[in-house]
Amino acid sequence: MTLSALRDDALSTRPDGFVLRLSLPWIRSLPLASLHDVAVEIDGEPAGQLTAEIGDRSVTPAALRHERGWWFIQDRVVLRGRRPVTPGRHTVTVTFHLVIPYLPAGPDGPLSLPFSTTRALQTDVAPVATVSRDVA
Repeated sequence: MTLSALRDDALSTRPDGFVLRLSLPWIRSLPLASLHDVAVEIDGEPAGQLTAEIGDRSVTPAALRHERGWWFIQDRVVLRGRRPVTPGRHTVTVTFHLVIPYLPAGPDGPLSLPFSTTRALQTDVAPVATVSRDVA
């Protein structure tokens, strides 16, 4: 069983672009370094260069491979893009790989699972009261 990577309140607009909060679609918490090859499309168009907000700093998604922190099941990775997004409803697609460090896939290393999720999301939906927090 996997969980949804995009919750109803995942997409927010900002004056300098957008914010997308990515939930962990896995049954256990994983190291942040497990998140690879992140790409986002909005309304069928690539969102361009992304940054991931980790605490008070920004890193490229590729740099997440070197992070020592954890991505807990209830937490979300904050992705920022500079592409303008108008308020309203948008079709969002996010693709990535999760490297599962405790599941070997053969002599080349651990299991790497591809994920792709597409959802129609309304911008700036009020967050639902949960224990979720942004990965810090």
